[in-house]
Amino acid sequence: MSTDEDFAEFVGARWGSLYRLAYLLAASPAGAEDLLQTTLEKAYVTWGRISRMHYAEAYVRRMLANTLVSSARRARNREQPWDELPEAAGDPAELSVVDRDLLWPLVCALPDRQRAVIVLRSYEDLSEAQIAEVLGCAQGTVKSQSWAAIGALRRALAASGIGEGVRES
Repeated sequence: MSTDEDFAEFVGARWGSLYRLAYLLAASPAGAEDLLQTTLEKAYVTWGRISRMHYAEAYVRRMLANTLVSSARRARNREQPWDELPEAAGDPAELSVVDRDLLWPLVCALPDRQRAVIVLRSYEDLSEAQIAEVLGCAQGTVKSQSWAAIGALRRALAASGIGEGVRES
């Protein structure tokens, strides 16, 4: 099988899971497509080496996160302002778990590195050490980015009037 055929087979088999991760990292469908396309272009160039790895998909997932962070360094002004926060249904005091539809826009508004840390921890279930390795930073940076992201999410939830009803886990 040629390198091109091998790469096409890999992309065909793993597109769905790679796109889901890219969507969570980029926080928009268009951003996910751009991020995944850029990452796959990079992977194609070195596919001969990557395809020989035992965990090629894990390596490409790491490339996704690194591509996001490095693109954020080049374009610092990519904030997504929101005109208003979503309304919460029900009595704020009765809420024990935040609705995903309420929380996701707040996660999308986080800076790229903070969003990457939250997604890798919550969606990929990686440890702080694994996240640090994926993002190519110190474990302390992961902790500080996570702390900052959670603080920003709590402030945004409090501003929406439901912060008091959110249980800390």
